[in-house]
Amino acid sequence: MLIDHYLRGDLPAAGDLAHDLETIGFDGLYTAEGPHEPFFPLLLAAEHTARPTLFTNIAVAFARSPMDLAQMANDIQHAAQGRFVLGLGSQIRPHIEHRFSMTWSRPVARMREMVQAIKAVQAAWGDGTPLDFRGEIYRHTLMTPFFDPGPNPSGPPPVWVAGLGPKMTACAAEVGDGLLVHPFHTGKFVLEHVARAVDEGLARTGRQRREFTVSATPIVCTGSTDEEMETAITHVRGLLGFYGSTPAYRVTLDAHGWGDLQTELNALTKQGRWDEIAGVIPDEVLDTIAVRGAPEEIAALLHARYGDTVDRVGLSMPYDASRATLEAIVSGFRTEQAAS
Repeated sequence: MLIDHYLRGDLPAAGDLAHDLETIGFDGLYTAEGPHEPFFPLLLAAEHTARPTLFTNIAVAFARSPMDLAQMANDIQHAAQGRFVLGLGSQIRPHIEHRFSMTWSRPVARMREMVQAIKAVQAAWGDGTPLDFRGEIYRHTLMTPFFDPGPNPSGPPPVWVAGLGPKMTACAAEVGDGLLVHPFHTGKFVLEHVARAVDEGLARTGRQRREFTVSATPIVCTGSTDEEMETAITHVRGLLGFYGSTPAYRVTLDAHGWGDLQTELNALTKQGRWDEIAGVIPDEVLDTIAVRGAPEEIAALLHARYGDTVDRVGLSMPYDASRATLEAIVSGFRTEQAAS
């Protein structure tokens, strides 16, 4: 199991931070589409690192066209010399329509066509296959020499798709090269729901599990001191409240019989009572969804949670972790790897 970390912070500092995380020993670095866009930091990371996989986790697919995504991914793949992965997520309807002012419809079908269209564009650049993608949602039929970058020396970047529900997860396994498991999950949910949907999607395309990457981003609650741990718990409760209020993520709560919690959290957010959602999260929910322990215990806890169903994990840590904490976590992973 490989270990990745979030490349957070201001854009001017992204290169130095990426280098620092590489020296700590992380196998991959990822960005997220939050207050800042997710591509520019990875371009700087490509210039300041030599080893880690660099990926978006996630870039909002439906805020962009397949051609736009294919072009950005192609350029970063070239700069990173083959270390880039395009990670895409659907987001939810209110954000697509009201934050991005874009069109929302049939998210699973739209994501399937999005990935297929990106791969068609990549093929046109890579081997000269005429660009003739005609879907129900996307249509790409024009590629003139002026706009054709030609084959990428590192090959086309893989495309990983974020999913949590069974239909999107199966879609990722049908058309993508990997799955990004949303942070709002539990070990039970991954083992009983995610793994099954991945197997079903792969079976429909005749691919083997070894040809597909499953990357989970568990919420981790840890710290090297009592004060750091208390800070982590406070921020994790807030994150769980935020995710738990979203109807699309109710599937995780339903798997444990906690569906009513989503209704309660959603009502608070609709009333603008965001400062109250953290206090609604019971300890049982925190300790089931998040992984809580000392830094040196995190690797063993994650191995126990996932077994061999996950190929790599990213640390969702909604707080600033000290370098000592991160070093201890990575050291624990190296110990687990040596023992396996």
